[in-house]
Amino acid sequence: MALGMDDGDHELIAAAQKGERSALDAFVRRHDRWVRNVVYATSGDPASVDDIVQRVWATVWQQIGTLVDPARWRGWLYRMAKNAAIDVGLKHARERKSRRAFNEDSPSRGADPAKRLIIAEEHRRVLAAIDALPPIYREPFILRHLEEWSYAQIGEALGLPVDTVETRLVRARRHLRSALKSE
Repeated sequence: MALGMDDGDHELIAAAQKGERSALDAFVRRHDRWVRNVVYATSGDPASVDDIVQRVWATVWQQIGTLVDPARWRGWLYRMAKNAAIDVGLKHARERKSRRAFNEDSPSRGADPAKRLIIAEEHRRVLAAIDALPPIYREPFILRHLEEWSYAQIGEALGLPVDTVETRLVRARRHLRSALKSE
């Protein structure tokens, strides 16, 4: 489960639905980074993330009352952030976000230049293979392996049964193995 998820979040949302601004402020502080990651993953454009995220939070404030079950906020907010990025016309692939995520945990830090170059090339190959996945496989793959969501969380966010999520992840991995093996 991603950091900070579900630690009283549905209670904050329920309070925000009753008009408690401080509850929504706490929720925003807790999940702003996550929303930024969703927007960036969808748009691939770091220059527009701030504007889109600001729109998302304004929309959340306006539509918080439409969330029927506060415990199911994750899928609702995910769709809102994703749709906001798409509405702005940003459909760029997730390559930059993926590159950053790989590089943050990269074992290449402090390695000799030749080794860093080899690792960077391997990352480029993996990122290109992820980017080449069909969108129905790429999206659950990124949510599972970069955002560390559970199958149930992915299913909720994408409106899919868990079995379908599992099938798409298996197929995504198969596509990636094939693409990386053929290079």
